[in-house]
Amino acid sequence: MLDIKFVRENPDAVRENIKKKYQDTKLPLVDEAIALDEKLRAAITEASELRAERNRLSKANGPLFGRLKKAEGAEKDALQKQIDENMAAVKANDERLSALEAQEGELEAKLRRVMLQIPNIIDPSVPIGPDDSANVEVERFGEPAVPDFEVPYHTEIMAAFNGIDIDAALRVSGNGFYYLLGDVARLHEAVIAYARDFMIGKGFTYCIPPFMIHGNVVEGVMSQTDMDAMMYKIEGEDLYLIGTSEHSMIGKFIDQILPEDSLPQTLTSYSPCFRKEKGAHGIEERGVYRIHQFEKQEMIVVCRPEDSMKWYEQMWRYSVELFRSMDIPVRQLECCSGDLADLKVKSCDIEAWSPRQKKYFEVCSCSNLGDAQARRLRIRVKGADGKTYLPHTLNNTVVAPPRMLIALLENNLCADGSVKIPKVLQPYMGGTERLIPKA
Repeated sequence: MLDIKFVRENPDAVRENIKKKYQDTKLPLVDEAIALDEKLRAAITEASELRAERNRLSKANGPLFGRLKKAEGAEKDALQKQIDENMAAVKANDERLSALEAQEGELEAKLRRVMLQIPNIIDPSVPIGPDDSANVEVERFGEPAVPDFEVPYHTEIMAAFNGIDIDAALRVSGNGFYYLLGDVARLHEAVIAYARDFMIGKGFTYCIPPFMIHGNVVEGVMSQTDMDAMMYKIEGEDLYLIGTSEHSMIGKFIDQILPEDSLPQTLTSYSPCFRKEKGAHGIEERGVYRIHQFEKQEMIVVCRPEDSMKWYEQMWRYSVELFRSMDIPVRQLECCSGDLADLKVKSCDIEAWSPRQKKYFEVCSCSNLGDAQARRLRIRVKGADGKTYLPHTLNNTVVAPPRMLIALLENNLCADGSVKIPKVLQPYMGGTERLIPKA
């Protein structure tokens, strides 16, 4: 969410940013926000003047009451009249002030609803384009290889180890769910455990957060559009199942004033994730690529504004290092303006190579959100000079199996159907070096 002062002083820049994001239907929001802000500031000013006048009249009546006790005749009548007029003016002021305070609340709510819809200002380095088709490949890491044997669909690879049961999940929970079993389930947990220790080794603090959050936290961490497409609400309660642990990890700092010397806050968190998947892709893919429930290791950073781009660069490189340690070729893809969620300043995807599809697919997403989440959640930092400011927040996927398992299984599959276990995962698999098909 932008600062209304910035919108008021830079309306053309805000409009141009909306155009760059191909959201022209939101252009009228700029004028609407400025108009609401003008009305709100006028109401605040009038209310402040009325309070000052009420105080003046109340103070003026004090000496008049003292004189009234001693006065007689015409003087007493004149004093009483003056007191009555002052009290009538105070009463009128109170009635008007009450109306203005109610108006302030309504205007503040309306202005916030409008401001929540205006997208954040993107970084100048972001490529301009309408959707993910305009995303730009920046760099590749590792050589993508296509083996001289056919690579089966990922659920077929899992089934060879008796490692998946989608039919049972369909009976129990419906489409978009799965059972992982045996060695495949163990490999899933090995990846999560390795990712946890990998990030701890980078100096991040490990955390297991709440898996449900209040509505005001949801509003603070994501746009309304994303919220409607992703979040499951608990019926009858102000609680939502998280779509990623970033939501509760950033929410941890809501309404807090952080000492500057406590920055950066670097946290890595494990959680299950729950998503409706009502977006453009839906839940139509077979297998476990796009599902309603999965587990994830996440990283978040809360830092000084001047440090956020340095952290952005470092965070996506952690993802590259992690995947390369498991012998998975990846590439970095810079997200274009039209592919950025409204709160994001800059974002990139890390995509893993799929030997079966002979193309890359997304496994990580790294984002710099500037001060948008901090402003929404009222997270502040107290500087050395005693003044407060808004920090920047960033997030990045460490790993999100079972999607990550697709890349791991395909890139480590052998011609005989066995799967090599990368050296870094073997300690988490009881020293197992290779999975041997059972079916």
